[in-house]
Amino acid sequence: MVSGLNDEPLIRVMALHAIEYCERLFYLEEVEEIRVADTAIYDGRRFHEQLPEYVTLEQFVLQNEELGIRGKIDCLRTQQGMLVPYEYKKGHARILPNGDVLAWPSDQVQIAAYSLLLEKHLNRPIMEGRVFYAADHRTVSISIDEKMRNQVMSAIARAKELRASTERPPITANERLCARCSLAPVCLPEEERLVEQVGRDTVRLFPEDRDLLDIHVTSPGSKVRRAGNTLLIEDKDGQKRSFPIEEVGSITLHGNAQITTQTIHLCANKGINIHWVTGGGHYIGSVSNSAGGVQRRLRQYRALIDPELKLRLAKALVIAKVESQLRYILRLTRGSEVRKELESYINTIRDVLSSTNTANSLDELRGYEGSAAKDYFACFSRLTVDDAKNGMAFIHRNRRPPRDPANALLSFLYSLLYRDCVQAIVTVGLDPTIGFYHQPRSQAYPLALDLMELFRVTLCDMTVLGTIHRNQWKVEEDFIQAGDQVWLSDTGRKKAIAAYENRKQDKWKHPVIGYSLTYARALELEVRLLEKEWTGKPGLFAMNRIR
Repeated sequence: MVSGLNDEPLIRVMALHAIEYCERLFYLEEVEEIRVADTAIYDGRRFHEQLPEYVTLEQFVLQNEELGIRGKIDCLRTQQGMLVPYEYKKGHARILPNGDVLAWPSDQVQIAAYSLLLEKHLNRPIMEGRVFYAADHRTVSISIDEKMRNQVMSAIARAKELRASTERPPITANERLCARCSLAPVCLPEEERLVEQVGRDTVRLFPEDRDLLDIHVTSPGSKVRRAGNTLLIEDKDGQKRSFPIEEVGSITLHGNAQITTQTIHLCANKGINIHWVTGGGHYIGSVSNSAGGVQRRLRQYRALIDPELKLRLAKALVIAKVESQLRYILRLTRGSEVRKELESYINTIRDVLSSTNTANSLDELRGYEGSAAKDYFACFSRLTVDDAKNGMAFIHRNRRPPRDPANALLSFLYSLLYRDCVQAIVTVGLDPTIGFYHQPRSQAYPLALDLMELFRVTLCDMTVLGTIHRNQWKVEEDFIQAGDQVWLSDTGRKKAIAAYENRKQDKWKHPVIGYSLTYARALELEVRLLEKEWTGKPGLFAMNRIR
């Protein structure tokens, strides 16, 4: 028989280690191909690099079609005439209360699988494998008996079952395993447990911040190119800035900025998103390495063709948005005479909020949302009346094109937010073209528009009003007007980007999950909580609120 592209790939022995540790971990790594190299993984790599020189066999990857597995052995030694495979681990051995020293179950399966591969390769029996634990300098022997062989074969069979499924296994019942898992920020096991145990103290496993730079290239004529593993940005005057590629999360090219093909290849390889935005702030598109993730998209498609689920998610979304709008207006007018002037608008928003849960269709829900937005922006007009003398009054919401500086600024920040929502969705592995609330009526991705509703107030509206009230804008320098259209100048665009990116770094405590994180990180968290609605435990999406 001629081997073809449809042949089932061999299973990595390290994957059997993962399946013994946690089936969800195996599925995320081996089926969905999500791998996160955290500090522990880098430490493990350094540990192996410092080991003594291995025998020649270590240079070969052993594989066997009959077993269906492949792997690389750390070391092979001869003990009393018998070949013994060794596996080196950086951590501690398992010590029982009675003092017995054992290898961890996942390590036992791993060394036993290597032993079975050796038997097939050498056509001779392997009776023993050993695991060396560097942290306490102990070597543990594992007998390769019939029970151990059966355990390996069971792990292989289970791996094949999981690879054939599009559904993620449930989170592990052993909570202690999650604290050491590099994929906990993807799996979100603590958040699922919070749904099951209301009031539980959540252990933070999701990082507080992204620790990556979102680079904006705004100067006309600038060029982004690669210099080894460094990103080099040069403007038309020859001024250069460099960034190590490991520190870059995204690149956004504004207006007439260029990027080389070699740089695009490097960014795609490193998972760095590249975005293009016009000089006027209109989002054009992006490039990202979104290969893989078939199972995630299949689950998303199946879920978001369910009318009941779409309506439930849309209600949660609109309630979160309108409640944030109401809370923001109440905060701005607390203890002031302006509150009385805005009372009718505030009451209308309250009425909309109470009626939203009764909506029976998406169209009805959009009607409620539109009514709340009209009164919300009417409040903006009153709250910026004193800024008319600076040219930054917000008369009413207008766009396509914006006709005053305040609206130009707001529209520009909404474009930046849209970019970040697209990036968060792609990072999680979902399809931004398949949403549940917005309709596909333009080139904009519906799911990105959906996600935006949760962050418009906190990231954009609050930034606009805050900078206006602090008199940070000079209309003559920061804006350009041509006829009825107004947009940001180069100087204004840089100021707007700085204000927006600074706001993303502000920390905020999630009212339900209970831990604090930056808004930059909250975007990704919200997408992962959305995915929980059809993969895991639903109930935490769109629960974020401003205080």
